[in-house]
Amino acid sequence: MIHTLTELLAMSVALGLPIMVAAAAEAVSERAGVLNMSVEGMMVTGCLAGVLAAVATGSPWAGLAAGAAAGVLVGVLQGLLSVAWRADQIVTGLALNTLALSGTVFAARLLLDRDTVTPGFDRAALPLLSDLPVLGRALFSLPAPGYLLIGAVVALTLLTSRRTAWGLAVDATGEDAVKADRAGLPVARIRHLAVLLVGGAGGLAGAYIALAQVKTFTDHMTAGVGYLAVVAVIAARWRTGRVAAVALVFGAAQALRFTLPALGVALPAALLVALPYLLALAAVAGLVSGSRRPSDLTVPFVRAGRTG
Repeated sequence: MIHTLTELLAMSVALGLPIMVAAAAEAVSERAGVLNMSVEGMMVTGCLAGVLAAVATGSPWAGLAAGAAAGVLVGVLQGLLSVAWRADQIVTGLALNTLALSGTVFAARLLLDRDTVTPGFDRAALPLLSDLPVLGRALFSLPAPGYLLIGAVVALTLLTSRRTAWGLAVDATGEDAVKADRAGLPVARIRHLAVLLVGGAGGLAGAYIALAQVKTFTDHMTAGVGYLAVVAVIAARWRTGRVAAVALVFGAAQALRFTLPALGVALPAALLVALPYLLALAAVAGLVSGSRRPSDLTVPFVRAGRTG
């Protein structure tokens, strides 16, 4: 039983990490007023770019960097559409997802062979800490970039807290962009940077999935994880510091698909696959009480006195 629980915790952390880093960045963007439904597209683009770069260079670290860069490119498109051109954020996000999902399938057919060997990351156990019972395997025996993802989440939480100037500027922009502009804050720049942040984090998360977990590219391999990252922000009540806990819950829901059969619990496979998304639906339906979204979330910024 202890062994199974250890495996459950380890798998929850492993599967929750990509959600965690993407959701932490998305929380910042939504606090600034921009909803990125395109996180899924950023992640799957990062998956393919990471694999292509790792195969071309022989270095999974190059793949990780390429994945983050590819996610930023999707973020540039999202920023142009939703911030600069003030298009509907939900529609543009879904459109970018469709483009990314179909485009990566097409590109993979052209550029990757079935027998292609993808360099990937193995577990990098930390001395002494990895020997701790239960927590050692879950937290201190991760692939090397897993520690990088945890560090990124911690850094985002600290740098965008409401005790920092950047955090206050982000919140002011998302609550009332016009007043923030009148106070001298560069609203458009803050929103663009927030979207690019999500792109980099989403691409990094995607490359991590491809290079540290699957070690290859498969069609639609993110399987809705990007949407879970968006929902995690809602469930965390737009607080970056709470995102980690929600992401671990979603990771645990995914891990139960593999650990419940080992415990002798017989449930339909389809139900286990759908469990994370059922939790997501519960959050979206308002079962997370006391949440209040930023007032200007999804509202395009138009400077006062400007009509076009």
